[in-house]
Amino acid sequence: MSQVSFENRTVIVTGAGNGLGKAYALDLGSRGAKVVVNDLGGAVDGSGSGSTPADEVVNEIIANGGEAVANYDSVATKEGGESIVQTAIDNFGSVDAVVNNAGILRDKSFANMSEEELSLILDVHLKGTFFVSQPAFKVMKENAYGRIVNVASPSGLFGNFGQSNYGAAKMGIVGLTNVLAIEGAKYNIKVNVIAPTAYTRMTEALLPEDVGKLFSADLVTPMVSYLASEVCEPSHEIFGVAAGRFARIGIITHKGYVNTSASAEDIADNIEEIRNIENGTYPLSNEDELMIIQQAIQGNQ
Repeated sequence: MSQVSFENRTVIVTGAGNGLGKAYALDLGSRGAKVVVNDLGGAVDGSGSGSTPADEVVNEIIANGGEAVANYDSVATKEGGESIVQTAIDNFGSVDAVVNNAGILRDKSFANMSEEELSLILDVHLKGTFFVSQPAFKVMKENAYGRIVNVASPSGLFGNFGQSNYGAAKMGIVGLTNVLAIEGAKYNIKVNVIAPTAYTRMTEALLPEDVGKLFSADLVTPMVSYLASEVCEPSHEIFGVAAGRFARIGIITHKGYVNTSASAEDIADNIEEIRNIENGTYPLSNEDELMIIQQAIQGNQ
C-alpha cells in the first residue's frame, strides 16, 4: 500500500476554517504537512470577517503535533492570493500543494439574480482559484514539483436550481484546471478537480440532517489528500466525491455524425446518432479533439 505522507511539504488550504476545508487541513497536518490555514472568517454569503476559524484549526493541528500557520486574506483579490502564498514562503520556505477550497453562496433564481450576486461568486470561486494558483504555480515551476486541487461542484457539472452564478463559476474552474494541467505537465505539476458533496454549513439548507450524516466532510478528505500528495499520478481529471464514493467524471466525445453538406433538416434526422455516445473518448486538449474530428472525417470518406 502506498504511504501518503507530506513530510517536508507545505500545503495551502483556502477556506479551511470550517467544513470541508477544515477536514482537509486537519488530515494534511496529521500526515506531516506544514499547513497554511487560510480563512477570511466570514459568513456563508461572504459577509463579515474574523480570525477565530483559522486560528482554531491551526491550534488543533499544532495540538496534534503538526505545524500550521493562519492566514486571513480574501482569495478574491490578486493581492490576497499573493499574500496567502507569501505566508507559506515566509513561514515554511516554499509551497508544494494548494487546495483551492474557499467559497461562498449567493443563491437566487436566474431571473432574479443581480449583477452583484453574480460578481461576488465569480470573484471568490473562479478568480480566487486563479489568484491563489498563479503565484503558487510560479514557485512550483521553479521547484519542478507541485500539486493543485481545485474544487468544482455537481452544481456546475450537472446543474442545480438557483445556482446559475455558482454553477458558472465552478465550471469555469474546470476550464482553468484543464489549462493549468497542460501548462504544468513538463514541470511535474499535477492539477485536478474534485466535485464534492458534503454536509457542511453551506449545504445544511439543502440536505436534511439525517441524510447529511451520510455525507460527512471526512468522506471527501481521502481524495483530496491523495491528489495533493507526491504519490498522485493523474492530472487533468475530474473526480466526484461523496458519501464514500470516489469516481472519475469525464467530459467525453465520440465519432458523431459526419456530413459536410448537412442542413438543419439533416441534423434533425440524425440527432440520435449525434447524441448517442458509444466508444467515447476523453480529449485532454484541443489537439486531441481535432484528431478525433480528423479521424471521423477520414472514416466517412
